[in-house]
Amino acid sequence: MSTPSPQQLVAAAQQTLGMGKRRGPPQTICLHLAGEVLAVAQGLKPSLLYDCNSAGASKIQSYLEELQRLGFLTLGLHILEIGEDNLIISPEHVCQHLEEVLLGTIPFVDVSSSQPHPSICSLDHLQDLKGLVTEIIVHLRGLQRNLSLAVSCSRLHSTGWNFCTVFGILLGYPVPYTFHLNQGHGNCLAFTPLRVFTARVSWLLGQPPVLLYSFSVPESLYPSLKGILNTWEEDLRTRCRAQSDFADLRISSEIVTLPAVAL
Repeated sequence: MSTPSPQQLVAAAQQTLGMGKRRGPPQTICLHLAGEVLAVAQGLKPSLLYDCNSAGASKIQSYLEELQRLGFLTLGLHILEIGEDNLIISPEHVCQHLEEVLLGTIPFVDVSSSQPHPSICSLDHLQDLKGLVTEIIVHLRGLQRNLSLAVSCSRLHSTGWNFCTVFGILLGYPVPYTFHLNQGHGNCLAFTPLRVFTARVSWLLGQPPVLLYSFSVPESLYPSLKGILNTWEEDLRTRCRAQSDFADLRISSEIVTLPAVAL
C-alpha cells in the first residue's frame, strides 16, 4: 500500500465526511482515522467503530473509495450498519474471529447487575449470543461471494441485540463483557478495580501513535484470564511483524476504579 501525504489524507476525510456546510473532522482525527482504517486493512484489528461525527454509511463509503483512489487501500473494506452505528470491517478477518468465538476459545465476563461481582462465562451459557454470532457469519460469508475490490455496505437487523457484547466481539476484544438484557443495561462494575489495556502503534512521523485497542477486565479475574490475554498479545505482535506500515507496538495496562462504568 502506498502512503499519500498527510495533507491528502486529511483532505480525503474533510471533503467526504463533512455534514452540510461543515467540513469533516479536525486534522488530528482525520489522520488517526486513516491509521485505524489501514490497521483494519492490514489485519491488525478486525474492525473499527466509526465515531468521528454523525456521517452515515454513504459518506463513509465515499471516504473509503477516495482512499482507494489515492492508492492508500488496495482491497475493498465493508461498512456494516448495526442499529445507529457503522463499523468499517474486513469481512475476512471478522469472520475468522467470529469462528474462533464459536469454537469457544474466547471467554466472556458476565457483569449483569444482579451479580455481586463479575464472573467468567463461556459461549455455551449464552445461547442467544451463539445464534447472533452465527447469523453475522452467514451474512458476511454471503457478502464475500459477491465482493470485488469495491467498498461495499450492508445492514444487519438488530432488534433485541446486546450491542455491548456484539461490538466487543466485532472489535476483536479478547475478553468481551456481557450481561442479561432482561435485567436492564446496568452492570456490577461500579467501584470495581479494572485493568485497562491499550495497544498503540507508531505510524506517521511526528503524529501521535494509532490506538488499536482499548478494553478492560476486572482485576479480580485477571489471574484467570492472563493466559488468554498473553495469547492475544502474542498474536497481535505476530501480525504486526507481518506488515511494514506500522512499527513499535506498545501494549500497556493500568488499574482504574470508577463510581460508574458505561458499556
